[in-house]
Amino acid sequence: MQFVYRAKGSGGSESFANQPPIALEFIAKIVNAPNVGFAVWDEQLRYFYINDALAKLNGVPPAAHYGRTVREIVGDIAPRIEANIRHVLTTGEPVSNFELVAKIPTRSEPGHWTASYFPIAEHEGRIRGVGVVVMELGLGTHAQSDQATEAQSKRLEAFLEFSGGMTAAQNEEELLPAVAIFVQKVLKHDFSSITLYDKSLRQLRTHTLKPLPAQEHQSGELVPDSESAYGPTFLHGEIKIHNLASMAVSRSRFLEQLSQAGIQSICLLPLISRKGTLGTLNVGRKEDKAFETHELPVFKQIAAQVALAIDSVAAYHEIRELTQTLHKENIYLQSEIRSAHDFDEIIGESPALQRVLNQVQTVSPTDATVLILGETGTGKELIARAIHRLSSRKAANFIKLNCAAIPTGLLESELFGHEKGAFTGAITQKTGRLELADRGSLFLDEVGEIPLELQPKLLRVLQDQEFERLGSSRTIKVDIRLIAATNRDLAKSVNTREFRSDLFYRLHVFPVHLPPLRERTRDIPLLVRYFVQKFAKRMNRTIDTIPEEAMRALQSWIWPGNVRELENLIERSVILTQGSALTVPIAELRSDLYNGPHDSSLESFEREHILRVLRETGGVIAGLHGAAARLGMKRTTLQSRMQKLGIAREEYQN
Repeated sequence: MQFVYRAKGSGGSESFANQPPIALEFIAKIVNAPNVGFAVWDEQLRYFYINDALAKLNGVPPAAHYGRTVREIVGDIAPRIEANIRHVLTTGEPVSNFELVAKIPTRSEPGHWTASYFPIAEHEGRIRGVGVVVMELGLGTHAQSDQATEAQSKRLEAFLEFSGGMTAAQNEEELLPAVAIFVQKVLKHDFSSITLYDKSLRQLRTHTLKPLPAQEHQSGELVPDSESAYGPTFLHGEIKIHNLASMAVSRSRFLEQLSQAGIQSICLLPLISRKGTLGTLNVGRKEDKAFETHELPVFKQIAAQVALAIDSVAAYHEIRELTQTLHKENIYLQSEIRSAHDFDEIIGESPALQRVLNQVQTVSPTDATVLILGETGTGKELIARAIHRLSSRKAANFIKLNCAAIPTGLLESELFGHEKGAFTGAITQKTGRLELADRGSLFLDEVGEIPLELQPKLLRVLQDQEFERLGSSRTIKVDIRLIAATNRDLAKSVNTREFRSDLFYRLHVFPVHLPPLRERTRDIPLLVRYFVQKFAKRMNRTIDTIPEEAMRALQSWIWPGNVRELENLIERSVILTQGSALTVPIAELRSDLYNGPHDSSLESFEREHILRVLRETGGVIAGLHGAAARLGMKRTTLQSRMQKLGIAREEYQN
């Protein structure tokens, strides 16, 4: 329930929620005197909130009040209290200065209290609760305390109105008029002002609250924080009182101006918050020695209230700036994601790629689980993002997790999240990727690397869309679409019992096989031009020519690293290029690869590729149109590779 305080006679209401930091607990701070209590009841006359002072008066701990009725707490005197509460609930009108002399169950002697009841409403205006301010007067003080009680009641009402009005203030321009009205109501004075420290200027800025006729002291004036009047109060947090004698000998321009305007007493109060001293509250009177020691406790409460209000507005301003910054960063990141992973970046016209894109168009509108299969570097994440972007979930999150990049011991926490204290080092609660992907898509790259002990939990998510965080027994429901990818042969892993068969079948609902780059040779020129343009722009280069010999060599290579390998090579080529023609270090790249270890399957691909080129060139190795040139190698390098791979002449010559 969101409560609203409705000020007497205001005709309006101020929310205790969804505003700068102001809540019922905050209101309790303004009635923190030991004989002042504060409470809120709901429509069923059950305690919704109570401060320590009133709980102590009732003789029952605060926590024991919540959810209990007035009758359960105070016994036989409840009907008299309930009558006031029901009146406020029904009419929306407050009940002020209701006096009660009675005995409550937890006390042996009768007590004497005065109480003021006021309505609390939801933001829409419906009365949903009643608040009360209670002061214990003590027996035998009825006649003597009438005047003091009335003054204290008015002061408390002013505190409540100020705290309620404070919720709407979002900056100093809106807050300072409310501070002026508040100080006017709670303190008898002829002049008041406030100084606030400006960190950027390292000076105090003055703001007049209640000016004097013919006063020269203007709002917005800057003074040093060491100024003789303000300095001791601001720098040391001291309350300073100046009377006519001390003002006469003061070297303060501020005090001289006040003295000339007829002010003979001035009290300077530090505005102290949890962040330090914010400034000073300055109150003046026309009588000499007008401030008495017994007033200081009230002055401190007023200064504390004003400081809290200023601190709250500053906090609201900071939160708003941070929110705006985060919003801008979010827009920027979203645009970066769109530009870096747009569907248009899937470059190619080959039949093999077009078959994949047709599959993507078919499966994307559904919520079916997709398993993307293919060698490393074929663009599995791009395809996963394309599926998400073409689905009905495109407005929600696309969350990715590389299962091979996270240590096994942390993978469960990353995926499912954990509670504080779930394991050593779990100092805070962590939200897992599954929760972040709720109503969106979760992309698990290298899904074949998930350890066997975690696979049943993932299977449960796919089947029931629910799980528990580490260290918690609470079941969390999610609505996710899973897109998985792997370069492993999962069917083979199932046969070797490295992967659960039931999870495999759940993932294998709609498999998409990405072709390796060697099966997309007609796409290589398009990819090369795209990457050249991309990196040349990034490096502020102008490259408008790609040598035909280099392009033929790029098309002839088997690309064991697929598109990623090609992209890395082109980036290196752009770096090496000095003129306008692309310099491709193909021979050097081949040499590096040949001197390294080789996988048997890769060598078989390489052997078949060299044989195919040799057959296409009629067995000619050297020359401009020979096999070595088409493969981007030196003649001697190709002959060395042919010897190492055991390629005989009769295999490629008719």
